[in-house]
Amino acid sequence: MDGKKLPAGLHRDTLAVRTALAPSQHGENSEALYLTSGFVQTDAETAARRFASVEEGFTYGRTSNPTVTSFEQRLAAMEGTQAAIGASTGMGAILMMCMGLLKAGDHVICSRSVFGSTMNLFGREFGKFGVETTFVSQTDIAQWRAALRPTTKLLFAETPTNPLTDVCDIQALADLAHEAGALLAVDNCFCSPALQRPIEMGADLVIHSGTKYLDGQGRVMAGAICGPSKLIVDVFGPVVRTAGMTLSPFNAWVVLKGLETLGIRMQAQCANALAFAHWLEQHPAVTRVYYPGLQSHPQHQLAMRQQAGQGGAVVSFDVRGGDPATARANAFHVIDSTQVLSIATNLGDTKTIITHPATTSHGRLTEEQRQAAGIGQGLIRVAVGLEYITDIQDDLLRGLDTLP
Repeated sequence: MDGKKLPAGLHRDTLAVRTALAPSQHGENSEALYLTSGFVQTDAETAARRFASVEEGFTYGRTSNPTVTSFEQRLAAMEGTQAAIGASTGMGAILMMCMGLLKAGDHVICSRSVFGSTMNLFGREFGKFGVETTFVSQTDIAQWRAALRPTTKLLFAETPTNPLTDVCDIQALADLAHEAGALLAVDNCFCSPALQRPIEMGADLVIHSGTKYLDGQGRVMAGAICGPSKLIVDVFGPVVRTAGMTLSPFNAWVVLKGLETLGIRMQAQCANALAFAHWLEQHPAVTRVYYPGLQSHPQHQLAMRQQAGQGGAVVSFDVRGGDPATARANAFHVIDSTQVLSIATNLGDTKTIITHPATTSHGRLTEEQRQAAGIGQGLIRVAVGLEYITDIQDDLLRGLDTLP
């Protein structure tokens, strides 16, 4: 970032600190925040060349900004992709991808275990414009293969999924997509490039909600797509210029700084989450724990191969309760009894967050969709933060130990 070209082969933790545009004439060591909507051109001919994309240069805030570019370069370096493009949110990044790649008559195959808003975007919103989506099991490759059509253009999965932490075989899905002439996009929100780089396993595109672990402290909204330059620059760039799902410079700067501590934060939060998951398995009020770092997880071995031996920092669990109404009441009791944890729907924060997925993140799905995704009324999701682990456990005990 000091103007010198970085040598090849640097570790992603180094890239997370050093990759950015060169500093200004002032020589700032921390990347500058450029708050401007427009950029003055030296003359009309230069402006014409830059607006025509014949010459590189900044023209207008909806198109590009030095702070946003630094964020994009840093994230691409960490993911091991040629390029990246920022978006206003993670959902904005998925919208940008769909607008760039799909048209009426195209077909998408998507895991039925993805985030609720993602399901609605594919199944409902793009369905209005003639794009059809088939939802399949996250982990059953045979279902993905059976869903293929001549019009299939995109396979989409998040791994691990929100909130049940199902893990898909990225390489197997990539091979399947490429055999069919389609692309594979992977939402890497739960792992981040600190744990998992889907491009190395054959994925074509990587989606991020920078709101989560990339920021790491729950401050701003951001999103991004990482991938080859021919898609990032030639396909998604025009979509942003036209549709305007632009990442603000301030938000880009906050996430840019967050990336510098991503590696050490993820190590600490994963360690907390693993200890927390083991502890939950021993509590009599908990009927099941969902966490890839546990040997009881159905895709444990796959997760350890794909996620650098880490389980991530999100743990979900079912509390006891017979019928759905009782299960929901018990889940609410556990959540409402906490005095330290934050009751919110975000994740990736240094503060531990607890939520009830069936009525929040997946609340807009039909009951049939929730059941198909395995999200019951007794399910609680905990995004484990950096508090002392015993304090997190003690806070859960206030509700778990007092269940009727």
